[in-house]
Amino acid sequence: MESTGLMARKSVDDIVAGGEAEAQSLSKSLGPLSIMAMGIGAIIGAGIFVLTGTAAAQYAGPGIMLSFVLGGIACAFVGLCYSELAALIPVAGSSYTYTYATLGEFFAWLIGWDLILEYAMGAATVAVGWSGYVTSILKDVGIVIPAQFAHAPGTAIEGGGTALFNLPAVLIVAALTLMLMRGTKESARFNNVMVVIKLAVVLSFIGLGWRYTNSANWSPLIPPNDGTFGHYGYSGILRGAGVVFFAFIGFDAVSTAAQEAKRPQKDMPIGILGSLAVCTVLYVLVAAVLTGLVPFKDLNVPDPIAKGVDAIGIGWFGALIKLGALTGLTTVILVLLYGQSRIFYTMASDGLLPRLFSHVHPTYRTPYRSQALIGTCVALVAALVPINILGEMVSIGTLAAFCLVCGAVIHLRRSEKGMKRPFRAPAVPLVPILGILFCLLLMAGLPLDTWLRLVIWMAIGLVIYVFYSRRHSVLRKRNGTTA
Repeated sequence: MESTGLMARKSVDDIVAGGEAEAQSLSKSLGPLSIMAMGIGAIIGAGIFVLTGTAAAQYAGPGIMLSFVLGGIACAFVGLCYSELAALIPVAGSSYTYTYATLGEFFAWLIGWDLILEYAMGAATVAVGWSGYVTSILKDVGIVIPAQFAHAPGTAIEGGGTALFNLPAVLIVAALTLMLMRGTKESARFNNVMVVIKLAVVLSFIGLGWRYTNSANWSPLIPPNDGTFGHYGYSGILRGAGVVFFAFIGFDAVSTAAQEAKRPQKDMPIGILGSLAVCTVLYVLVAAVLTGLVPFKDLNVPDPIAKGVDAIGIGWFGALIKLGALTGLTTVILVLLYGQSRIFYTMASDGLLPRLFSHVHPTYRTPYRSQALIGTCVALVAALVPINILGEMVSIGTLAAFCLVCGAVIHLRRSEKGMKRPFRAPAVPLVPILGILFCLLLMAGLPLDTWLRLVIWMAIGLVIYVFYSRRHSVLRKRNGTTA
């Protein structure tokens, strides 16, 4: 342990030793393919099935392809840093744990609080999108969910009146929460099957749709800016990259599984970098096909891929795409709920959250109380808050966490030179610095109201830290600095 007070840090040896002790409680059941599937499960979802069209229509035009390339480059640098840290510190907690070992407890709390926003709001966002697709599928087979029970309160519905709450979003969150409470291995098997289905659907869309693309829809690739920052032109590509970055948070969720990996030193880099590489290529290809099928200004709809399928004109394929979207969004919710509960578990073990959330079920070997709390909160938010507000709250928190992860690699290379690193990020400190610069660039492209929401959320977290977390911190009690 190093330092005291707000900057009190855990040494890497202490973190790993604590993780090994806790590993006897959590089940070590995940291999490299399951971990990679977990990453693909979180990455391929809302980004392809929802955000691709809206970002193209509002910000980047056909240049949305370049936005995904920019996001992928940023993630490549960050992913290398995550891989080094996940192999070096194979415990649950992701960037929260890495920050604890470098910048200290106060910043670890802030990033943990930030990750709650990222994961919980992300899961709620995707649950609302899931609700839209399942409502559409059920309507196709003659089952109609009343509109007042399929949207956030106050949403105007056809025929007059407003909605009450989003019931399908609540039901999917509840079902996946119960599954996660019953076991990681079973949830991973379910995720693997769903990932195979949605990959088949995405590849089918790319393969079939490419033959129907119209190259005129790609011209100009970068529409001229209309005089407003972020509305087309090069600033539109930057704004589009910042918005769709929501789609890349899956490999962050992968790092939360380190403590349940069979061989974390080998499995984590494979899972993180493998899922990132596969998904970036698929995003760019889907964006190219979609903007080639439909003029970009017509893509500002909640189901852009379905609109692209309509342009192909093959009826049965539309139903297949909706099924793929449903499975894709389901796996995203599953992985985000999983990742959030593991961060809660780790923060509670450190005393920064109530200890009851670090309790592991004696039979299922999962942090079921954390999982139940997260599921309940996400279900309530998904039932009551519109998707446009939810989606705007996620990307900036993710980017802030990524900056700290890159900084952690630089710090640990200096402070823990002698530690054996099963995986080493190349060209340190250049790679971490590039990761930080790319993330800051994408953050700069986000709207002002997104920054304001982040500031408000962080202020709430600061109050909780001052009045609860610092007084119950296990590390501060050991150092005699709880007051």
